[in-house]
Amino acid sequence: GITYLDHAGSALFPESLLKAFTDDLRNNVYGNPHSQNISSKLTYDTIEHVRYRILQHFHTTAEDYTIIFTSGCTAALKLIAESFPWIPEGTKQPSSRFCYLTDSHTSVVGMRGITASMNVLSVPIKPKEILLAKSRLPAEEQNCTTPHLFSYPAQSNFSGAKYPLSWIQDIKSGKLCPIKIPGKWFVLLDAASYVSSSPLDLGVHRADFIPISFYKIFGFPTGLGALLVNNRVAPLLRKTYFGGGTAAAYLAGEDFYFPRKSIAERFEDGTVSFLDIIALKHGFDVLEKLTGGMEKIKQHTFALAHYTYTVLSNLKYANGAPVVHIYSDTDFSNPDVQGPIINFNVLDENGEVLGFSQVDNMASLHNIHVRTGCFCNTGACQMHLGISNEDIQRNLQAGHVCGDNIDLVDGRPTGSVRISFGYMSSFEDAQTFLDFIIATRLSKSDAEIPFQPVTKPTTESVPDEHLSFNNADKLSPILQISDRELRNVPSETETTGSWQPPEPEAESIRAAVSETAVPTCRKGGKPITVAKIYLYPIKSCSAFEVTEWPVGNQGLLYDRNWMVVNQNGVCMTQKQEPRLCLVNPSIDLKQKIMVIQAEGMDPISVSLEDHTGKEAVICESKVCSHRVKTYDCGERIAGWLSAFLGRPCRLIRQSSDMKSKPHQKNTKGLSPATNLSLSLVNEAQYLLINVASILQLKEHISARLKEPLEIEELIRRFRANIVISAPESFEEEEWAEISIGALQFQVVGPCSRCQIICIDQQSGERNKEILQSLSAARGRKTNFGIYLMNQPLRSSFSDILSVESQVLPVLKENTEIQPPTSSEEKCSG
Repeated sequence: GITYLDHAGSALFPESLLKAFTDDLRNNVYGNPHSQNISSKLTYDTIEHVRYRILQHFHTTAEDYTIIFTSGCTAALKLIAESFPWIPEGTKQPSSRFCYLTDSHTSVVGMRGITASMNVLSVPIKPKEILLAKSRLPAEEQNCTTPHLFSYPAQSNFSGAKYPLSWIQDIKSGKLCPIKIPGKWFVLLDAASYVSSSPLDLGVHRADFIPISFYKIFGFPTGLGALLVNNRVAPLLRKTYFGGGTAAAYLAGEDFYFPRKSIAERFEDGTVSFLDIIALKHGFDVLEKLTGGMEKIKQHTFALAHYTYTVLSNLKYANGAPVVHIYSDTDFSNPDVQGPIINFNVLDENGEVLGFSQVDNMASLHNIHVRTGCFCNTGACQMHLGISNEDIQRNLQAGHVCGDNIDLVDGRPTGSVRISFGYMSSFEDAQTFLDFIIATRLSKSDAEIPFQPVTKPTTESVPDEHLSFNNADKLSPILQISDRELRNVPSETETTGSWQPPEPEAESIRAAVSETAVPTCRKGGKPITVAKIYLYPIKSCSAFEVTEWPVGNQGLLYDRNWMVVNQNGVCMTQKQEPRLCLVNPSIDLKQKIMVIQAEGMDPISVSLEDHTGKEAVICESKVCSHRVKTYDCGERIAGWLSAFLGRPCRLIRQSSDMKSKPHQKNTKGLSPATNLSLSLVNEAQYLLINVASILQLKEHISARLKEPLEIEELIRRFRANIVISAPESFEEEEWAEISIGALQFQVVGPCSRCQIICIDQQSGERNKEILQSLSAARGRKTNFGIYLMNQPLRSSFSDILSVESQVLPVLKENTEIQPPTSSEEKCSG
């Protein structure tokens, strides 16, 4: 059910490749190729056969090119930068230059770090500039032998534009000069993107260096690439380090080393990844069998890209405005100048860009896998999106870094969306993607007027006639419904025990808090109160509702102290396993146990006591990009969860040792001395939502759904810890701080929602309309709710959070709230 459209990121491997490879490993013993035994000789001979097969694939021979295996294209580029015979500045000879096309991958641009350390100048060349560099050098300067290197991509990984392979010979012959300087030019052709879907004939286009990564072609193996070196250039390469297998002879006690004669053996330090290299043989076999060769792949993938481009570029809103802005220098009419990559941003009816993170989230709901950002090609991103050097630096200061999900800064895009086709792609893939764009952008409800918070002027670009939605009087019926519905919702779970503090001490603290709090203006003086409290003992599992609950140093006591992980120790969330919402944990503080229930399963309990006997360290990079110390909760609960979810999994718990090394966030406005630690949450200790905001969103969603959502169901979808009843919708977005009883909280920022809100927390079923409605309702944003961090009071009693407590907010000086600066997607797990 997946529509995979990131073949430029990685090809997908076919089942037949894996079968052929594993059958090979079962039937043969492959030893270390540096040994001399029979199994090692078999490995060596097989590797040499694969070298021949690679050369054959690129229409050349061992007489012209040498294959040097590397860990990937990036390692091959680093090898060139380190071994090219540069002549530095300050010598009697003219110095070398490293020139590269600005439409180059980060790994190419990064070579300048090495050249700079060698005192060699780097010169970026824009694509338009190289076309103007056709004048020859004077005859007296053509005899200079100073080596220069020019690098350019055969195909842009950003836009799919194919640069002329004729540049290779033109530059080497002097017909084209990247810059006017005496010397001899060598050409590095970055072919990583190109060779995934196009044939490359090195018999015709004789570049000096060609780095590639094999997973771009086959999908498997990863972590293996190669540098193809023109044999006429190979003797010029210089090498300082020598690893295992590269020496013909050396002395340990004296500075004597003699390299092996073979260029490949000289540069392949240590034992090569020989089993992965053997897998390449099966990759070539399967590719040929399934497709008939690279020329057919080229025609097939281009046909899909051409069709998709044609439909996409002609999609229009009712007002005639385009649905997308495509970033391309071609009209997708010729596969010789355009590869199977389409780069674009989605626009609204007014021509404003929708952030790529929002598009990515929506695509994920439709099981469509795309790539977003700048694709490790800042030069092309700047060129196509009109981002200046100053913009890049300002965006960095604003918290945006490469690879994060901050897609808009000051309303301008920081990146885009890329789809790409591979040999496995089908017409159905293209049609599914187009149907997704049409369904989410051209449906009648998507053209509705977005609403904004009622208590502040909108900062979005909204026409004047829309401002009537900021009239609070129009929303007064909604506010009455809010209060009435809220009182009628019974509490599902009563907590055990009572933690109310001695009244005199509590009142004195509340009075002290009230002195510093400046309550927001309220309609008719109606107070803001806590309506509901939820904790989520197991991350991404069902909520446990309480009426009052103790507060710890990481948030609500036991909130997200446990999580479910797969067999590889990776955190499972409802994104991957929606049925997690059907796992119902509850905490019994008197018996000191957590009881876990699920339909069709006998209840099972887990002790609240901290047991760190079987401690294990795992990396939670996909949850909160922090390493956290955890321990396994045992085989019994692991078997229970595995049986219910139908897949191997385990329950782990955050270790109490985290108190000494807390998982912390850099939070603006909090005292540096405040020791704020987090449990297994994504962003902050608490998530707060407002019933008035829920009700206003409910009105918008109801118009799109066949069956209206109950308010309780909608509240649960947003997985908040604190649900408040405030008079005005979205007024919470104006707050800088709040106090609830004796507790003080700092507002960290808004919660940018992901596809988890599309999951019905009672059934585990998905409904794509929820996120789409939120996006349409909020004017291209998916923010809903605010993150809070607690500033514990120094008191002699436990801090308690209670339903019906009054909420006293302090307004921000700047009413525009900024999201937390994190590369991770913000959502409530």
